Amino acid sequence: MSLLARPAVAARAAKTMQGLTRLASRRSDGPGSTTAWQSRLPEYPREVRELTVPTSVAPAPVTVHAPPAGTPTPAPVHVNFHGGGYVISAPEIDDALCRFLAAEAGVVVVNVKYVVAPQHPFPAPPTQAFEVVRWVAEHGAEHGWDGDRLTVGGQSAGGGLTAAVARQALEQGGPSIALQVLHYPPLDLSTSAKDKKAAVAKPMLRPWMGDMFDTSYVPDKSERAHPLVSPAGAADTTDLTGIAPALVITAEYDLLRNEATRYAERLAAVGALVEHHDVVGADHGYDTKDDERARVTYALIARHIRKATADAGAPDAP
Repeated sequence: MSLLARPAVAARAAKTMQGLTRLASRRSDGPGSTTAWQSRLPEYPREVRELTVPTSVAPAPVTVHAPPAGTPTPAPVHVNFHGGGYVISAPEIDDALCRFLAAEAGVVVVNVKYVVAPQHPFPAPPTQAFEVVRWVAEHGAEHGWDGDRLTVGGQSAGGGLTAAVARQALEQGGPSIALQVLHYPPLDLSTSAKDKKAAVAKPMLRPWMGDMFDTSYVPDKSERAHPLVSPAGAADTTDLTGIAPALVITAEYDLLRNEATRYAERLAAVGALVEHHDVVGADHGYDTKDDERARVTYALIARHIRKATADAGAPDAP
């Protein structure tokens, strides 16, 4: 067992990474700064307001991105969960994505700053994520949003949380989610990172990262097979009929590609897979480094969100 698979060591490493991320975000410019993240895709203006959503875990700060002026109101809502291995709290990483979706899908985008491990291990993050989505559905009208036309999505760990939100909505009878967007998500923490195979010798995600992230998020190994953690794991065989329709996006070289593909197949078996799109020649987190590839994938996501929210608002057939 590696040192980073030990909870105390993983927690110390995760806290160090959190500190370095905070320092980078506070720089006036340079990689990792909030300014740098917000300056990407400058053709999409930034019109935001800040809110705090009450949850049983902790208050969740959210940044609300408005759709362009002239968008019919009330607009549908897309709730976004950023990546970061369940350890890094950096919603600004997805600022460009949120602006793109607000403009191209014509939706209000709620970008969530959720609690992270090791300070808040499982089940706190998926519990809070679900409560934020439920709050948006129930209180959207108070803010001029159409909470009945709701989509949810996330990148990396945010994709894992999105899958967990959709699962809780299925099991708790709502809210109704028109689309879940799973973008290179981790969906099987019951399998050790060292036992996962990528299509390239040195993928971006390395086993030591998996040990640190997985151990910080779910210190008790026996809990890693939980359906809200590993819906692509062998232990989860529950019938998912009725779960929110899904767009699953994988990257060809990603260490997590195989588990996301397995989950896409599981969703397809119950008629819940809208599309599985594999980004050829790309690795984990590719869209944060390559604006042109980001635009292509974000446009795909926007098209699916626009269609899903339009269908959700269409009158029932007689």
